[in-house]
Amino acid sequence: MRRGTVLAFDFGTKRIGVAMGEWETGLAHALETIAEEANEPRFARIAALLAEWRPVELVVGLPLSLEGEEHELTRRCRRFANQLHGRFGLPVHLVDERLTSVEAEARLAEAGVRGERRKALTDSLAAEQILQDYFAHHAATRPE
Repeated sequence: MRRGTVLAFDFGTKRIGVAMGEWETGLAHALETIAEEANEPRFARIAALLAEWRPVELVVGLPLSLEGEEHELTRRCRRFANQLHGRFGLPVHLVDERLTSVEAEARLAEAGVRGERRKALTDSLAAEQILQDYFAHHAATRPE
């Protein structure tokens, strides 16, 4: 039976979307977008989020081509996941994130969110979808 908080990340070179969820409910919620390109400010913000939410594990969306092939961003994302594990000592799980940003954009467009506001919310909503997919895939180990 799995319990505790999980943080998820939608990794990008300019922004990182962050979401959180609880094993007990199996629900994910968008938290924020880290809009830093340099590693140290990014990891400082991530450290603050980990201190606040105290997750038991982390999830990182793995960008793949539509055909499932890896590319440059995939390699950078794997490095990010390894850095998370190395810095914070938590289990890090990689989840296929194909089309999560497209889905997040569609949800925001449907809600009438436009311009800079939509750009700011897309990454955190993509992280939410990544975490929701992770929960759904592992539902058999979640308590009823």
